[in-house]
Amino acid sequence: MNITKEQIDDLNAVVKVAITKEDYQDKVDSILSDYRKQANVPGFRKGHVPMGLIKKQYGKAVLVDEVNKLLQDNLNKYLTEEKLDVLGNPLPKQQDNFDWDNEELAFEFELGLAPDFEVPLKTKKPITHYKIVADDKMVNEQVERIQKQYGKLISKDAVEKDNEVSGTFKNEEAEIDNKATLELDKIKSKKALDALKGKKVGDVVTLKSKGLFKEDYLLSSVFGVSQEKAADLDVEATFTIEEINEREPATLDQELFDKLFGKDEVKSEKDLKQRIKDDSEKQFEQQSDQKLLNDITEYFIENTKFELPSEFLTKWIQTTGENPLTEEEANEEYEKSEKGLRYQLIEGKVIKDNDIQLQFDELKEFAKGFIKSQMAQFGQLNPQEEELDNIAARVLGNQDEVKRLSEQLMSQKLITLYKEKVNLKTKEVTYENFVKEVYG
Repeated sequence: MNITKEQIDDLNAVVKVAITKEDYQDKVDSILSDYRKQANVPGFRKGHVPMGLIKKQYGKAVLVDEVNKLLQDNLNKYLTEEKLDVLGNPLPKQQDNFDWDNEELAFEFELGLAPDFEVPLKTKKPITHYKIVADDKMVNEQVERIQKQYGKLISKDAVEKDNEVSGTFKNEEAEIDNKATLELDKIKSKKALDALKGKKVGDVVTLKSKGLFKEDYLLSSVFGVSQEKAADLDVEATFTIEEINEREPATLDQELFDKLFGKDEVKSEKDLKQRIKDDSEKQFEQQSDQKLLNDITEYFIENTKFELPSEFLTKWIQTTGENPLTEEEANEEYEKSEKGLRYQLIEGKVIKDNDIQLQFDELKEFAKGFIKSQMAQFGQLNPQEEELDNIAARVLGNQDEVKRLSEQLMSQKLITLYKEKVNLKTKEVTYENFVKEVYG
């Protein structure tokens, strides 16, 4: 077997593979011999069918199969040994007068080659790195939420300002029949507030859905409908009052602090506010880092210039899917995928140039950290190391989870690298302003 490469240009090449009879004949003869032993042909005893008949019936199919295996194995080996960085897969060239009966078989494959380019990490233009801070307003609101959540309910005879009123919403036409609790401080409609105030258990009030709450998302859970339906909901519903309560805020004392954070972790209101600030800003850092990664990604895509073997890639897209595409469809698919392909190449170049690697031990520790944070959300603050090891082993036994966690860990490593190397400017903002500035 002989394999040679013809370089068309920097991004395209043709690999030629010449296969002689000696490369495959022994294997073909061995398979046909096995077929002969097992063949059941009328008029012949099992194992005594003439080889000529076996060759006539199966020879061509076995030959084609074995040659294709040889091609695949040796072509992949050649690409690896020659260190050819290819895009997509080799595409066989159409050969009009190909004859499987020839002593020597010649095949040609088109290759799309990855471009050669550099990714300077020291960007010309500084990229904004947001530092999101929890301001006093946010911290105080969180303290109020905690006091409310852990406060005591006191039954009331009639609805007063800031009460919690439980009951059932009904509207037959809109298929609403849902038990819910209204917090009066979250109601926006003055007409609704006026209608509720002074009412008692058993009273029925008619409330309009549109403009009922300060936050629109509340309508879905209160009326028991999907967010999509709630977005366009404009109906009147009856609300039958079943319970009226005033929530007395919890006292900020050691008993509450211990319940929230563990014994003596927080010892004063000042400590509580600092803990809320620290925990919030740690969560905000994840959002800030994701924004930074997105912005650097966009910068690199826009500012790292290189050509792609677009004609080859379009042809590859057209011919290698489950269903062949038209040329127009393939062009559309290529346009959709080009940006993603460019970043894959850029990311791969950054990873290679900076020797970023993922080791199994650090992936395991990363998985354990993720599991620990998940358990903390359900009140398990101090899981045993053995328990974490066992859960991590199960998680890492799932290839989809390994892929997902590996991608997250690699993103984390890239963010660390970018913070060290990229030209950044830090901008300190509150979370409210971050949301306005980033998401509009």
